[in-house]
Amino acid sequence: MKNYTYIVRCSDGSFYTGWTNHLDERVKAHNAGNGAKYTKTRTPVELVYYEEFGSKTEAMKREYAIKQLSRKKKEELVENFKWKGLLEK
Repeated sequence: MKNYTYIVRCSDGSFYTGWTNHLDERVKAHNAGNGAKYTKTRTPVELVYYEEFGSKTEAMKREYAIKQLSRKKKEELVENFKWKGLLEK
C-alpha cells in the first residue's frame, strides 16, 4: 500500500500538512469538512504537494519534518513541486 505525505493550501492561504494512504479521498474529506479540525473552517483546500512512501512510518516521519519547516521553506517545497509539474494527472 502506498503512503503519502501531503500539503494542502487552505482557502485562507495557510498550509496544512498530513499523511494518508488514500490521497484523493483524503483531499475530498478535507473539502467536505471531515479531514481535520484545522481545515474544517478553511475549505476549499487545494492539494499543492505530495510525496509517496512505502510505509506509514516513513510518511509520518516526513510529515513531522515538514511541519517543523518555516512557512518560507514550505513555500519553496510547493513551488519546486509545481515547477516539476508533478500535480498534473
